[in-house]
Amino acid sequence: MNPILSVENLSKSFYLHEQNKTIPSSSHVDFKAYPGKLLALTGPTGVGKSSVLKCIYRTYRQTGGRIIYKSRTEDLIDLTLATEHRILELRRYEIGFVTQFLHTLPRQKTLDVVAMPLYQQGVDRQQGRERASVLLQQLNIPKRLWEVPPATFSGGEKQRVNLARGLIASPRLLLLDEPTASLDAHTTHRVIDLIQQMKARGTAILAIFHHADLVGRVADDVVELTAPKD
Repeated sequence: MNPILSVENLSKSFYLHEQNKTIPSSSHVDFKAYPGKLLALTGPTGVGKSSVLKCIYRTYRQTGGRIIYKSRTEDLIDLTLATEHRILELRRYEIGFVTQFLHTLPRQKTLDVVAMPLYQQGVDRQQGRERASVLLQQLNIPKRLWEVPPATFSGGEKQRVNLARGLIASPRLLLLDEPTASLDAHTTHRVIDLIQQMKARGTAILAIFHHADLVGRVADDVVELTAPKD
């Protein structure tokens, strides 16, 4: 099986202008992600796990290395060199990212927040909302909250909305940054079921988990990151 993603000697550092100092985040990161498999990134706090995901999604620009993505059309794309237009296109149709925080437009209803990735692909509003309602129900979001904005939701409710939005478009590559950190045990079990379903459909998943036991439950491969040398 060919990998959908190959990360080669990736490094990321941050330059503090006011201190004229460079802070290393990740270095010499190498791994491959495969369709239908979940690769877990592990390592101590501050080792740069989230930075790696953000470099793949191009929220951050890497300091060194390559990130090769195999697209739906079999093209090999170095995400570190791709144009902004191509990155936005890949985010819309192929690469999803669930972060630890929910960012939405004010007054946007929860159903539309979740369905937004489908709207961006041209799915009509009714069909998008129907698919969003299925996921919200699976993630235990009460129906009374579907028509109100999620701004006032609890942390756990916002995280579930965030997960639903990340999962709804069935991306080919899914990045998960501590997706269950704010969830209770019952909802975490629901999320794990959804992750397993996505793997069965062939989605390649790259994930960071808050609890090590979840890695053992869902990960097919594990890459442990080590602290970069100063």
